[in-house]
Amino acid sequence: MTLHPFTVAIPEAGHTLAKVLRSRLHETQPSWADVRKLIEARRVKVGDSVCTDSARRLSEGELVTLLDKPVHRPKTATPEGLVIRHLDDHVVVVEKPAGINTVRHPSELEWSEERRALVPTLQDLTQWAIAKQMHRPLRSVPPLRIVHRLDKETSGLLCFARSPLAERGLGMQFRKHTVVRRYLTLVSGFLPPQTIRSMLVRDRGDGRRGSTRLANTGKEAVTHVSVEKRLGRFTLLSCRLETGRTHQIRIHLSEAGHPVCGDKVYHRKLDGTEIPDSSGAPRLCLHATELGFEHPASEEKLQWAMPLPADMAKVIKSLEPGTQ
Repeated sequence: MTLHPFTVAIPEAGHTLAKVLRSRLHETQPSWADVRKLIEARRVKVGDSVCTDSARRLSEGELVTLLDKPVHRPKTATPEGLVIRHLDDHVVVVEKPAGINTVRHPSELEWSEERRALVPTLQDLTQWAIAKQMHRPLRSVPPLRIVHRLDKETSGLLCFARSPLAERGLGMQFRKHTVVRRYLTLVSGFLPPQTIRSMLVRDRGDGRRGSTRLANTGKEAVTHVSVEKRLGRFTLLSCRLETGRTHQIRIHLSEAGHPVCGDKVYHRKLDGTEIPDSSGAPRLCLHATELGFEHPASEEKLQWAMPLPADMAKVIKSLEPGTQ
């Protein structure tokens, strides 16, 4: 079965992916079972992500694509493939692979375990991995508590709290900006070392999050930028977060004229002009390489480092002078 990519129309909004896809494929007269098989075989994308949930309800304007071949799920996006760097009664630190959400959308919280398994989040994978590692039934494992997030396409180190004490203690450290958070990112051109400060708002004037110059508006965001490596027409940057606002690094670098390579959201100027990206990056080149905090129970100083994942390392290697 073939179908050109399409945008969900107003009459289709609110209907399930299976119903809309079956309607769009009316000429081939597929059965409900045929459509569900296509979806479960990882041949359908909604936006930039493969969707294997036939009951997912679509929104107006979403792009749906029927792929010629299945997209295989990365081995890391399984409980067995997840790397746990630290686990105790209060805290768990894991290596997040790119391409999965940190937590589930509120509208999906009542999903069954079977349905969650079709589109797992990092929170799901971590909980399942802990249960397997501890040889305990899933229902007997304390639920994970969210203290910070990474964007879907961002890879790197992330922690969850496993107790009320840890949730309070880690939350306080994040609010006081004492948590060590360093990211590696690839950008076009050259951005010299600097500290970027701005006030971030939900809509900077073009429907995107961004900075404002209006007095007494927004939340302060501070990013410390240093240069890791020059790569011809590109630069590998190190970004240390002082604050942790939503999309902070992506916004600051984009507004400085050097958006993160592979960013499909913050790649335009305020006037709508697109900033070119010739890196060939298959996804957002942003990686949380360092994470450190004081253990909320023992007060021990803990810190971890994670090297670049293979996909980012491959892009960077391809951009080194002499390899292009």
